[in-house]
Amino acid sequence: MKKKLVLIGNGMAGVWCVEQLLKLAPHKYDITVFGSEPHPNYNRILLSSVLAGDADMKDITLNDWAWYKDNDITLYAGQTVTKLDTTAKTVTTDQGLQVSYDDVIIATGSLPFMLPLPGADKEGVIAFRDIKDCETMMETAKKYKKAVVIGGGLLGIEAARGLLNLKMEVSVVHIYKYVMERQLDETASNMLRAELEQQGMKFLLEKGTDVITGKKRVSGLRFKDGSSVEADLVVMAVGIRPNIQLAKDAGVEINRGIVVDDFLETSIPHVYSVGECAEHRGVAYGLVAPLYEQGNILAKKLAGLDAGEGYQGSVVSTKLKVSGVNVFSAGDFVEKPGTRAVRVQDDFAGVYKKVVIKDGKVIGSVLFGDTSDGSRIFSMIRSEEDVTGKEREILLGSGGATKTGIDFVAAMPNDEIVCGCNGVSKATIVQAINEKGCASVNEIKACTKASGSCGGCKPLVADLLTYTLGADGVKTVKEGICGCTTHSRDEVVAAIREMHLTTSKEVMNVMEWGNPEGCSKCRPALNYYLGMAWPVEHEEERESRFVNERNHANIQHDGTYSVVPRIYGGVTTPKELMKIAEVAEKYNVPMVKFTGGQRIDLLGIKKEDLTSVWADLDMPSGYAYGKALRTVKTCVGNTFCRFGTQDAIQMGIDMEKKFERLNTPAKVKMAVSGCPRNCAESIIKDFGVVAIDGGWELYVGGNGGVKVRSAELLVKVKTNEEVLEWNGAFLQYYRENGRFNERTSDWIERIGVQSVRDALESKEVRLALVERIEKTLSLTVDPWKEIIEQERLSQILQPLKACESIPVEK
Repeated sequence: MKKKLVLIGNGMAGVWCVEQLLKLAPHKYDITVFGSEPHPNYNRILLSSVLAGDADMKDITLNDWAWYKDNDITLYAGQTVTKLDTTAKTVTTDQGLQVSYDDVIIATGSLPFMLPLPGADKEGVIAFRDIKDCETMMETAKKYKKAVVIGGGLLGIEAARGLLNLKMEVSVVHIYKYVMERQLDETASNMLRAELEQQGMKFLLEKGTDVITGKKRVSGLRFKDGSSVEADLVVMAVGIRPNIQLAKDAGVEINRGIVVDDFLETSIPHVYSVGECAEHRGVAYGLVAPLYEQGNILAKKLAGLDAGEGYQGSVVSTKLKVSGVNVFSAGDFVEKPGTRAVRVQDDFAGVYKKVVIKDGKVIGSVLFGDTSDGSRIFSMIRSEEDVTGKEREILLGSGGATKTGIDFVAAMPNDEIVCGCNGVSKATIVQAINEKGCASVNEIKACTKASGSCGGCKPLVADLLTYTLGADGVKTVKEGICGCTTHSRDEVVAAIREMHLTTSKEVMNVMEWGNPEGCSKCRPALNYYLGMAWPVEHEEERESRFVNERNHANIQHDGTYSVVPRIYGGVTTPKELMKIAEVAEKYNVPMVKFTGGQRIDLLGIKKEDLTSVWADLDMPSGYAYGKALRTVKTCVGNTFCRFGTQDAIQMGIDMEKKFERLNTPAKVKMAVSGCPRNCAESIIKDFGVVAIDGGWELYVGGNGGVKVRSAELLVKVKTNEEVLEWNGAFLQYYRENGRFNERTSDWIERIGVQSVRDALESKEVRLALVERIEKTLSLTVDPWKEIIEQERLSQILQPLKACESIPVEK
């Protein structure tokens, strides 16, 4: 019988521990998780990205709802545990739910510290700690303009940067003489401040707040020196304190945090604690890496495995990007008696590096602007490597006297965390390279999430790729669209537009192609770019098309072809079905198969029969072979389903009929789901539509193929007409800006979904894009009709050609 494990707190530390436990002993526990927020587990580190508009809730979710279900975890989101009875071994929530346990983990995290100032209870005074705070700031920015952040630490600077992005005037109030004093020394801090001031941030340093002014809503701050500042919004980011009240009420030993031993057990047996609420050897950690290390030890303990000496504490480092600037710090980086330092500073390049040395060992470091040495230096701090005689070489280098690059990653232990933001180890990255074929930093990011948050670990990931595959095995981005030219996609398209080039030969000649005939990569690309830019003037160059597109069918391994007629939205009629069946019988089709896109595939057709098959079918082509709109998958929606909120079938048919025959940089798949249950798999499509009460959610950039990628929310709309408008605008924007053969998933990954939102925000712009796409669509003809017309003309001209060969009497 399984033991019962209860996790109190649905944050990063506790859920990480559960993840590791599931790997070590997947069937040992029935697991129940309680979380006060109405969300699944998310990455709190990336709240600033949400505030800045670079991400939304879906982007920062670490474990979605399906993860809990797939792992048989009972999640009570939006319920707070208010009582822990360690005698009865039960927990009780604010909603009266009571659950028993054999082992319980307290991972309640921390609470934001709110200064007890007069006026702190006014409307418009908030903390910056969770997704709800982000939403409050974003709503406030729509009505008000002046914001003040109290606290010049990392959290305060991130909040201020996000508010700047929301077009607010932002001032940062800090009691010390320089900002981020816990992460930076004074030199690095002043360099960061100068950069932030250029971005529009204002600083009020060495200021102590006396009172928050205003009536019902905040209107400003008055400082102890008598000066003041106006404010419509005040964000307190002055620190955090461990959330220990639940443990204290249960009789668990507490100090600043919940006191735990080396195996993360509290003073009461079977009660454990990890994360920001836990205190180990007098230290409560607030960074991710130590919390993950705690989770690893506790997971082994709960799994019944040898956890060695247990948790020994952590040497902490901070490696992050602040408003676009890379910063790193670790250990004791402030010089004291008995220490010496090596510094490198370049004000023109915006680079500052410092290592602090004591008794021949590196004890601390600060890096600003260029943090590529961070992981190597942090390793030296942790290992207490003796650097006597080569102190200057740590930053200046000397013929490989210290470990750098490949040597460093080779020496890393497999379980060392490379990406602290997402808890990705060296072993996980190497496994992705060896077993999943990842050969670039972007592929590693898509597969493991490493480098997908702050990006500070990208140099390490790149070194791991080189170490594992060798320099020749790592994918690099080519400068040109192929080996025939050094010109990029953007340069080629710009030349086509500016010089009004209408044929591939013109492009190759004018742009001095290395290979004047082009190749199998650039010819199809040029044909697409020309058709996209000049839909009327450009004459289709069929010889540049791939074999499948030339024959309007997919060639199979035995040389036969697959023919897929279009079936709009997966909806057909008895008449169509009988027609397909008759064609299958007439041409002895070896296999008739339903496809994943809700269509019927006729496989094994001979090449010489293709024209006749299309003629007999008398149905539009489903473009199963083309870089075009393939399918629009639908569920039955509210037409039949009791959960449906909108007519998914009709919406799918309308979308498919409107955009069929549209040429795109790569194949495009779309779907419409009639409710958030997502039965049509809309969130792994290039353009996915999900019905909600009173409207639709539109998702873009999904992929269900080899490189699975969840689509990202583009916009929410209310009407069917808006769906078609945004659909057309998005497709045309992709047509005009995507690289040939680049799926929307790769395109969105490359440019960011926010740039697409910004580009399509204006209705005027959207309508202009729709007008261009409709002009292109008006010029298209179903390809099978072209085949039949060519065949008909061939038959008419055949007798005339025969007559030309008869001698004429003089």
